[in-house]
Amino acid sequence: MVEDSLQVGSFITFTIGILVLFIGKRVNEKVRFLREFSIPEPVSGGLFFSLLTGIVYYFFDISITFELQARDLLLVYFFTTIGINASLADLLKGGKPLIILLTATIGFMVLQDITGVTVARLLGEPGPVGLIGGTVSLIGGHGTAIAWAPKISEGYGIANAMEIGLACATFGLILASLMGGPIAKFLIHRHNLKPVHAEPLDVGTAQSGTQPTITSFQFLDSILAIHVCIVLGLFLNELLQQTGLELPLFVTCLFAGILITNLVPTSFPRLTGMPWPTRTPTMALIADISLGTFLAMSLMSMQLWTLVEMAGPIVAILSAQLILALVINLFVIFPLMGRNYDAAVVCAGFGGIALGSTPTAMANMSAVTTRYGASHLAFIIVPLVCAFFIDLVNAMLIPSFLKLF
Repeated sequence: MVEDSLQVGSFITFTIGILVLFIGKRVNEKVRFLREFSIPEPVSGGLFFSLLTGIVYYFFDISITFELQARDLLLVYFFTTIGINASLADLLKGGKPLIILLTATIGFMVLQDITGVTVARLLGEPGPVGLIGGTVSLIGGHGTAIAWAPKISEGYGIANAMEIGLACATFGLILASLMGGPIAKFLIHRHNLKPVHAEPLDVGTAQSGTQPTITSFQFLDSILAIHVCIVLGLFLNELLQQTGLELPLFVTCLFAGILITNLVPTSFPRLTGMPWPTRTPTMALIADISLGTFLAMSLMSMQLWTLVEMAGPIVAILSAQLILALVINLFVIFPLMGRNYDAAVVCAGFGGIALGSTPTAMANMSAVTTRYGASHLAFIIVPLVCAFFIDLVNAMLIPSFLKLF
């Protein structure tokens, strides 16, 4: 039987993404385990929907693919809100913790590649296969896997390097989405941790207490502020490209939000007649919607049937990587970050960094802070580490390991 392919356009994909987010909300309401361990709603809905598309493939031989342009725009929206919510005081406060987290993450990346290579060789696979199951696909994500797979395939004779990389990145994304919340819950309850101050959330609204009132013009004012920062982010991106430095657009938009928020006085007159919307309920709402829909669309578009034939070695490598990530998170990251509430939230984010992606890290932290309270420090240092520095380090680390084979 010949496989049929169904291509879903960008608008319909976006619409389905919203529905999937609602499915995740319903699933979490019905399954107590998901609520108790702060599993993000888009993860619940996205995995449920990807299982449905897998069933359609196996029973009807129909492969469903989605156009994801709208998803990528939502990522830019989300990180721009994070930049707008960043105060100079928090950035200065985050200096030392940022350096500590970055140093620990670099050390973890080296261990992740060593672990992948070791397990691959124990299974009789070439060393580069283990590297693909290391920072190439886990810390690096799908983008890095796609970028490096052809080079590894041509240079080391691994014909299915692309398939292995995408499979590891996909399974890693699932594990990262599921591990962050439980880690934070364990640490918070084990050490009786609470936020020092009750403050507005960076993403979403708290599950308990009075919900804030948002007007239509407050919402529109926040959208305008985001667009102003995105325009500056586009300009910065073009400027950096001319110098030879390639950065994702969401990184420069994050920096643009930080610059405008901290350089323009709060009393600066605006056409809207409102103060700059940093850390407002409206900005938190937009961040929540953008991140949730982005992650829902990412997970619902996974083609799980492409992973089955490579499941054996991949499961072995990822099992070892999961154990390594848990050990480093609990016994290295948490103590180094201060054993406090912020450290627990950072650990939820690190779970996303270690095996998944930047949005996964942010979704993990969002699910935890919605339940337990705000952590501005975590929402400053984690995206700076995983959205900027990690890619630069990985670009040097991968070729260094490849020279050993």
